[in-house]
Amino acid sequence: MLKNIVKSSELHLMNEVQFLCFLLEEKGELYATNVFKVREVVHYTDVLTKTEGEDNDVVLGFITMRGESIPLLDLRRWLFFDPNNALVDLREYSIDSSKYLIIICDFSGYTVGLRIHSVKRIIQRNWDEVVTGTEYGFQKNGKVIATTKFDDGKIVQVLDVEKMLGEIFPMVNNYETLNLQTLEKIKSNKIILLAEDSKPVAKSMQIILEKLGLRYYSFPNGKELLQYLKTENDIKSIGAIITDLEMPIISGFEVLKQVKENDTFNHIPVIVNTSMSSESNISLAKSLKADVFLTKLKPAELEYELRRLLEGK
Repeated sequence: MLKNIVKSSELHLMNEVQFLCFLLEEKGELYATNVFKVREVVHYTDVLTKTEGEDNDVVLGFITMRGESIPLLDLRRWLFFDPNNALVDLREYSIDSSKYLIIICDFSGYTVGLRIHSVKRIIQRNWDEVVTGTEYGFQKNGKVIATTKFDDGKIVQVLDVEKMLGEIFPMVNNYETLNLQTLEKIKSNKIILLAEDSKPVAKSMQIILEKLGLRYYSFPNGKELLQYLKTENDIKSIGAIITDLEMPIISGFEVLKQVKENDTFNHIPVIVNTSMSSESNISLAKSLKADVFLTKLKPAELEYELRRLLEGK
């Protein structure tokens, strides 16, 4: 199935995205995740090393893939998980299957296994066909980041796997563990424009920028950042743009393309800050004249690049 994945560079240039669609119960709702977070889908038949204590939370244990120990999460349990009440027994919400069908995901520098019930297939959609937020009423405590339509018209709910990572492993998005102690203020009055659709990552980025003493405007996608840029009268006040790559409506690649092709603001440095750090993404970003490519979140590296760009050091 993963052979059907189109290269990310081709999709981004068409402003399109591919989703791996799956079920969490036999006749349940359709869910999905972006295929570029997916390494592989496997039927796991080897040993599952269970976590200590009772088997009642989201983490089922650890699987071993090619010598790598990977935490295994029950994705259906997570839908009912409340990080403010983490002691609730979630076993009644478990994936009901004798097989271990697992999506291996890589993002934000972490690898996790997500247990699901069954796979439907990969669908390809233009971002115009993807609705961000909860327009169709699927709240799921903010765990659904967007929705689109399957071929038969059924709603597909795109899960926020980065939110999941932060909820299950709080140290990932724990602002106190961002290693901000070494950061020092950057002497600049320039404004930083930030495009990031993940709320936890956006919050972390904002904390870093505030620690650096920089002014910033934050946008949930590339479209809103570009709209601001095109209506801003004082372009000289903008010191740099920081953008994610995978965003709804307009991707970070399109932000790069439009910024660097516009004579009015092609001088503004663009920092790509993303969890999608494959060689194809790096190559495409460089071909579109990205000034910096970072894997989020690395405060010290971001400080270094911003200081170099804003202070010339």
